Amino acid sequence: MHERNVARAKRSTARGVLALAMLIFPLLPLSSQALTATAAAPPAAPKDWGAVAGMIVERMQLITGEKVVLVVVPGVADDLVEEMLRAVRRGGGDMIGLIPARGVAPQKWRSDFTRATEQKPMQQLIEMLRDVDVGVMLPGATVGDEAYDAFQWLLQHPVGRGVRTIHFHWAGAYSIDGEPIPVDPDVADFYERALLDTDYSALAQSELNFERAMRKASVHVTTPAGTDVTFRIGNRVVTRQDGDASQGRAREGRTLIDREVELPAGAIRVAPIEESVEGKIAFLDGVWGGVMVRGLVMHFAKGRLTHFAATSGSEGVEKELAAGGQAARAFREFALGFNPLLAIPTTGHRWIPYYGYGAGVVRLSLGDNTELGGKVKGKYVRWNFFTDATVEVGGDVWVRDGMMGR
Repeated sequence: MHERNVARAKRSTARGVLALAMLIFPLLPLSSQALTATAAAPPAAPKDWGAVAGMIVERMQLITGEKVVLVVVPGVADDLVEEMLRAVRRGGGDMIGLIPARGVAPQKWRSDFTRATEQKPMQQLIEMLRDVDVGVMLPGATVGDEAYDAFQWLLQHPVGRGVRTIHFHWAGAYSIDGEPIPVDPDVADFYERALLDTDYSALAQSELNFERAMRKASVHVTTPAGTDVTFRIGNRVVTRQDGDASQGRAREGRTLIDREVELPAGAIRVAPIEESVEGKIAFLDGVWGGVMVRGLVMHFAKGRLTHFAATSGSEGVEKELAAGGQAARAFREFALGFNPLLAIPTTGHRWIPYYGYGAGVVRLSLGDNTELGGKVKGKYVRWNFFTDATVEVGGDVWVRDGMMGR
């Protein structure tokens, strides 16, 4: 069994950028955005869980008889579980059953499948789930749960099948200064609208257009704080989170996260050619190695950190880099949000919806990028979300100061 080694998940925050640092499984790469998916209290419900369940199943594009399993946490979004059980059957799927990620399923959800899989270790679950076509991670399920990890193993070893998972965390809301905020009724309504009203065809086309542009020219990212970094992607895999959870799309997938579909949808993710990454990233004030760090600027050449400077707290950076090993000194990932319905609100209360999947939000990350098809291996990942970046591709401006321009 792969050793559980998620030793920490910590945040570093500042106005304009949100950073997350964590250690990941040494042998089983994880979708990092799931690490903070579990909230302290159950999230608020939207106005209509039935409509939400219907859209989740619609995005699956089920082929009649495809086997579906729900991974749930009893007591978190129970009404959604009920609606999903009905929606999958209406959509032509074979609703095999559900697995409680933690705890025991209530009697009304119990089946022979649930009794057989309940509280089983990952390796046993892998064998039990080999013939399942779709796994749905419902609110509360997260990295470290046996069923969650079993499905991720299967995504890495799809053996030609269209196996895929849908991640429906109903979480991932942050204040502008990086503090996690609960999914209250306002956030729930915001997420419901994004899920139900997104123009998925337009979203997919926008992401595809951006991928095509990146294939032809270098990408240049700048921020008011001083970030100035360029890179190329060449033939690297670009994961387009456009809400397509069909079997056909999964069969085309080349990496784990190609088969791991996030809803709400809206970001592209890519590990650039490591040797092409040149420039500097200016981080706003945040915590590194348990120390508040101010004025941090990291310089990169051929994808590797060459040196850094900070006005204060350099010892914290040194401590974190030392603990993270060689992966901590490597550029990991570029991601860009495209969904206008998940964009940071421009009026009223401003906050960062769904892990930065909104139009104009940039992620520049450090560490292991093997789940993305990159070459950097290790146990370290640090996400950095920028809300005020400008992104140019071949001289064309796609994002200006955090606002999508195309």
